[in-house]
Amino acid sequence: MDFKVTILGSNSALPTSLRLTTAQAVEYNNEIFLIDCGEGTQLQLRRMNFSFPKINHIFISHLHGDHYFGIFGLLTSFSLMGRKQDLHIYAHLHLKEIMEVNFKYSGELNYKIVFHDLSSLKERKILDLKHIEVYSFPLKHRIQACGFLFKEKDKEPNINPQMIRLYELSHTDIRSIKMGNDYTDSDGKLVANERFMLQAKPKRSYAFCSDTAYFEKIVDSIKGVDLLYHEATFTEQDKARAEKTRHSTALQAAKIAELAKVKKLIIGHFSSRYTNPKILEREAVTIFENTQAVNDGDVFEI
Repeated sequence: MDFKVTILGSNSALPTSLRLTTAQAVEYNNEIFLIDCGEGTQLQLRRMNFSFPKINHIFISHLHGDHYFGIFGLLTSFSLMGRKQDLHIYAHLHLKEIMEVNFKYSGELNYKIVFHDLSSLKERKILDLKHIEVYSFPLKHRIQACGFLFKEKDKEPNINPQMIRLYELSHTDIRSIKMGNDYTDSDGKLVANERFMLQAKPKRSYAFCSDTAYFEKIVDSIKGVDLLYHEATFTEQDKARAEKTRHSTALQAAKIAELAKVKKLIIGHFSSRYTNPKILEREAVTIFENTQAVNDGDVFEI
């Protein structure tokens, strides 16, 4: 199954001609999960040929405008396009109030929004689908904010097709072997279960952490993930500014990646003062080598 992350917006606070504000599309098993929805998100979705009907779940990390101001236009476009299926939104409860006021005056939507409150200050599972589950966990910012963890579930074991042909296994035999049972062949000999099974592929995971100050408590939530997106708004030279605004430096993002033993770190949410994000990447790789500064449009396969 495909599992990939597309960066729709990677700037902090202000959109620029090269970078829009925070938004990401997580694709898994032919479904699109939207993380944050900064200004211009729906234009990015169109430019990158995403299918709007495949977006059924939107996750909003916190209620600073650069993370959700694009949602009103997107929801209206859904309605104008004739959407009928429910849309699930996961966000702080105040967003529901804001949306109700907005659509009271701009016109009702022709589909149902199912709102999921993220006001909890503890890690918890917020979405459970057949092959993947999503968790929220608290970050450390000027207002309540949360990160998101996408985790594959245990995969059903697969039988080596060569063994199926060799023993001419029936559907009943296959079900029994998948349940962990040994197999008795036509000569009455017992064949051990492990001889039939292929090694299961490792479960994949992705974690999103923005906006947040340096916060070691998130390490337990993101430990060992395949891909971590962590904000890196500033360089160490501007660390005082990072502390005042409750953001992270690139070096601090790398420290979190190192503590969590993640496989790859991608950094974003850059301040507009940096015209070239490579300066933040160079800072981060001094601690965590497998780091990449993102650009809008980047795609990361997991």
